[in-house]
Amino acid sequence: MNLLPPLRSALRLLPSALPARQRQLSGQKATVDGISYLLPVNSEPSPVLMTAFPIDARAAAKLIPGEELHPFRLPGGRSLLVVTVINYLATDIGAYIEYSLALAVTRGMRPAPPLLPMLFQKTLNLGQYVVDLPVSTEISVKGGKGIWGMPKHQASLDFKVTEQTVSSAYELDGVKGALVEIERPAPTALPIKVGAVNYCSFRGMLYKSSIYFQGTADVSIGRQAKARLEFGDLPQVAGLAGLDFDPQPVFTLYIPDSHGVLDDHYEAWFQYGRDRAPYGGDGMDSVVGLGLGEEWPDPPRRGESRVQ
Repeated sequence: MNLLPPLRSALRLLPSALPARQRQLSGQKATVDGISYLLPVNSEPSPVLMTAFPIDARAAAKLIPGEELHPFRLPGGRSLLVVTVINYLATDIGAYIEYSLALAVTRGMRPAPPLLPMLFQKTLNLGQYVVDLPVSTEISVKGGKGIWGMPKHQASLDFKVTEQTVSSAYELDGVKGALVEIERPAPTALPIKVGAVNYCSFRGMLYKSSIYFQGTADVSIGRQAKARLEFGDLPQVAGLAGLDFDPQPVFTLYIPDSHGVLDDHYEAWFQYGRDRAPYGGDGMDSVVGLGLGEEWPDPPRRGESRVQ
């Protein structure tokens, strides 16, 4: 029995994840740090690549600063390394690629039970802690980091789609950061309406921001999902590169037509530790001199595709 048609029908009935406030802001204008926005802060149809690999939860915990965030837990003491690459084709700040390398987390005074946050995302504060977030343009760094506290920095990125694969490479000054490649999932064409939470370190504080996506997703789960993830020698990825992640992804996802909205509301509070202050990200000096440039660095160099 083909379960896809009834699943598609059920998913179409779900309400939008976009808060009413964001819909009410439609057409309003704002200027923040010299960047002009037509609200809501959205993107036109843009392709998205996403996958996640199992990692040891205890090793992941060592990369998460402070006392409030904990690795999301799978059975068997595993957690997730999440890779998301978005090829933003049209936004208020121009076209750019965003390459997110993150750890799945929950927020609270103690770790959440395994898997339960998937059912109670808001109650158990499910999200991801963004370890590294290279982007293509200076203006994206200025906005994403200076306003929402994201660990953005400009780098050489690409986004390549073939009939067989979707992939993205990340380099900085000729040094490899990461390469992710997925075998294109079967055309499931599942309508999705989801919200996600990012936690980021900046100025010694923990920033929480929310993003909402709609689109048509092709998804592979379990053994049907095929992907590879390689890390290079950049210091920004050194902690992630040291993780012993399972090469078999939990899932792969490709959305050719995503519509995204980044909520203009965010929260920030002090990061703290009992013995010493935890890593708090870059300081304000890393953004004050940035301009509004939309130029991309030269594309990264890469070898041939070889998803196994």
